[in-house]
Amino acid sequence: MKQPASAVNFYAVGISYKNADAATRGQFSPSPQQAEALIAQAKARGLEEVMLNTTCNRTELYGFASSDSSLCELLIEHSEGSAEIFDQHGYRLEKEEAIEHLFKVGTGLDSQILGDFEVIGQLKKSFYQSKKQGMVNGRSERLMNAVIQASKRVKTETKLSSGATSVAFAAVRYILQQQMTAPKILLFGAGKIGRNTCENLVKHTPQSEITLINRTAEKANKVAGKFDLTVKPLGELAAEMRQADVLIVATGASRFTINDELLHLTKPLLILDLSIPRNVDPDVINHPLVTLVHLDELSQLTDAALDERKKYIPQAEAIIAEVKEEYLEWTRLRKFAPLLQALKEKWGIKQITGDPNPQQQNLLKVTGQIATYLREQPEKADHTAEVLRELFDLKIPPYVS
Repeated sequence: MKQPASAVNFYAVGISYKNADAATRGQFSPSPQQAEALIAQAKARGLEEVMLNTTCNRTELYGFASSDSSLCELLIEHSEGSAEIFDQHGYRLEKEEAIEHLFKVGTGLDSQILGDFEVIGQLKKSFYQSKKQGMVNGRSERLMNAVIQASKRVKTETKLSSGATSVAFAAVRYILQQQMTAPKILLFGAGKIGRNTCENLVKHTPQSEITLINRTAEKANKVAGKFDLTVKPLGELAAEMRQADVLIVATGASRFTINDELLHLTKPLLILDLSIPRNVDPDVINHPLVTLVHLDELSQLTDAALDERKKYIPQAEAIIAEVKEEYLEWTRLRKFAPLLQALKEKWGIKQITGDPNPQQQNLLKVTGQIATYLREQPEKADHTAEVLRELFDLKIPPYVS
């Protein structure tokens, strides 16, 4: 049973790097199967517009609903997290606060690495997945288009995203800081982060020797072909680890893929775990030859470039405010669309064939003036709409904010 449009508001619920460590975030990171089931369950429960965004530093559920509880319940049911842990570490945002949050996420202002421009691509992917499952409607599509517009403007009109800003580059930067000479780098995982890491490694460590391993050989060969890298089968993972100076883990597994059993080392190995949930067993740190660094630690590393980006935060916020206000104005007018349509029907001007006569022209003009007044006088709009509804006995329900 669908919820009446007048009873719903926009909500954002989730958990992020700001208030939860990687292990806790991992509990609320749904697998692809869980994510698909979550959206299907939302549809079955009568929700019309829901979008799930899962990245290495956050898991968030956005949607129009009668309460935030319905979204929280979906996230908890379709992940390994519990209600108790969510209440301790999660957050619930509603109405304009939730909309503002989505804009900041989409423009990189709320990213673990300031200005991370990859996040808008992740949001687009989440949006299209929801659209594929029939969970996108006019409101959410208009909102996402506004967020995409703001992201493009921040990218082109400011230097908030200048240079490399992603987790993948943070990993490469950390390797460069170790001042290794022609390091042997083993990359385990060929997903989105793995591909981005490949690109950054090739660009910034030209002297390194890079080997790629992935569970799916076809995907590994596709990535390796683009960057001319060596590919090894999964069965040679332990052997390649013994040869490597650096192991970068960017797999998307729901359990540990690297543990003590694979460590048969004869020389030091730097392991960078870029996965959420963690794919490297933290116990490997007990091995005398292992240095383990997780993406949360990488994201805390700052440099002059990141400090420079902070100067552009006010400019980015101004862009967000402008685009967000345009969206909010659209929503304010949208809610009065049934009223304006009812007036046109009442006055017989909803469907006019040919040129309108003078009386119809006057009525169309009055309707336009009413629309302008509702737009330009938001503090009086609800009362005005209610007066018009009663005055002309319009058969539409009163608006509920």
